[in-house]
Amino acid sequence: MRFLFNIPALLLFPLSLFSQEAKDIVRKADEKMRGTTMYAELIIRTVRPTWTREMQCRVWVKGSDLSMILVLSPAKDKGISFLKRKREVWNWMPTLERTIKLPPSMMSQSWMGTDFTNDDLVRESSVLEDYTHTLAGDTVIQKRDCYIILMIPKPQAAIVWGKVIVCIDKKDFIELHSRFYDEDGQLVNTMNSYDIRMMDDRLIPTRFEMIPNDKKGQKTEMLYQRVEYNRPIDDNFYTVEQMKKLL
Repeated sequence: MRFLFNIPALLLFPLSLFSQEAKDIVRKADEKMRGTTMYAELIIRTVRPTWTREMQCRVWVKGSDLSMILVLSPAKDKGISFLKRKREVWNWMPTLERTIKLPPSMMSQSWMGTDFTNDDLVRESSVLEDYTHTLAGDTVIQKRDCYIILMIPKPQAAIVWGKVIVCIDKKDFIELHSRFYDEDGQLVNTMNSYDIRMMDDRLIPTRFEMIPNDKKGQKTEMLYQRVEYNRPIDDNFYTVEQMKKLL
């Protein structure tokens, strides 16, 4: 916001208030996209200079602690699933009939060969609890006035990124642009959000692009085809045994 750079404003308002306001903005954007619960059907399209690959997936999310992802296609990956319960993440591989618990060291690795990391998809880290948040200015994206928020990992948090900068629409609290940096301050990935429209009961982006900074002609798109919010999902759905029964 513009008053961040106004010296009298800084004298009148403690920095802790700015931090809390920034965190509240991130919370609203996060809750807007997640809802209390969310069920989604989506396509993940991985684009490379010489080939393109698509996956169809289903996703079930409950709050910030529970999520399940099921891969439906291509055929060779059908039935692969991922489960998150709080800070624990599992992967079910039906062809191997094997369940793997993913260690924190794997959160920074590519999810299924895409430009999203495991952490991007299953969200082991918390955008609210694992970062400090600071209002860093404002900008205009897609003709929408946006907050610019700097997110720095807390010292004790096991975070993939050195810092994240997010741009959130001031009116509808839609995250339109994010930049992900490594611990040396080098830009790694940029994510943009497009095709904003009503899905179920709310206005959200339905197409996301993750673009690696140093890999020309490479990106991954996530396209939401169907979304349902705030339908009841029992906590018992999110179990390792249930992962094997999703098909």
